[in-house]
Amino acid sequence: MTAATPETEAFYERLTENRFAATEHTRGPWDAASQHAGPPAALLGRALEERPGARTDMRVARVTYEILRPVPIAPLEITTSVLRSGRSTEVVEAVLTPEGGAPVMHARALRVRTTEEPGPAVAEGPLLPAPSETSATPFFGVAWDIGYHTSMETRFAEGAWREQGPGTCWMRMRIPLIAGNTPRALDRVLVAADSGNGISNVLDFRSHVFINPDLTVHLHRHPLGEWVCVDARTSVDAAGIGLADARLHDEKGPIGRSAQSLFVAPR
Repeated sequence: MTAATPETEAFYERLTENRFAATEHTRGPWDAASQHAGPPAALLGRALEERPGARTDMRVARVTYEILRPVPIAPLEITTSVLRSGRSTEVVEAVLTPEGGAPVMHARALRVRTTEEPGPAVAEGPLLPAPSETSATPFFGVAWDIGYHTSMETRFAEGAWREQGPGTCWMRMRIPLIAGNTPRALDRVLVAADSGNGISNVLDFRSHVFINPDLTVHLHRHPLGEWVCVDARTSVDAAGIGLADARLHDEKGPIGRSAQSLFVAPR
């Protein structure tokens, strides 16, 4: 088994065309051996864009992730397939599997053909306070020194990691997704979108768990710049089922939405 070197300043090292070694920068806040779901979501999104034969005239309009079990900090393999192909749309799938294990994450994306002639763009919603108008916001207490919490820069325009209720948080990658590769626009969105339930938590981290077994991201506009804003709200039913719903923005305005189903229970 090949491991990433400790000094790697990226979320992953590429081992072969479809194999990657996760680094300690992917580590989530709850388990030292498991990744935050943001980095593997972005890695699968990259695979969907880079798969052999991928059409360059199409863009991801929607991607849905099924998080089957915790993603280990270990070498991972990605397989891709085309489920449906048409003139204007296609559905493609990517599966993430640890070496010698069972799949841990599925991604299914709808890609839509872009038009050659510019069409009418319709603005949606007001601009949020820019990252420059906010200040860096400390992450909530994490037991280890390096992980997702140190590899992402976060700035709240509303709320905070340690506050309950709605939150509006600008996020920026401090390191590349893959060592030696410049981050892509889709990388930046997908690595941040899975944080909606943490940004807008409505229950105390110390007394409850609220785990998202899925994530869906819709994008109506190609994102620009390094910053992505997750403007999130969480709702929870007494039966323990919740939803974290977020508007996604870049510095030019809205780019789409994300949603996470939640399992909520006392610790």
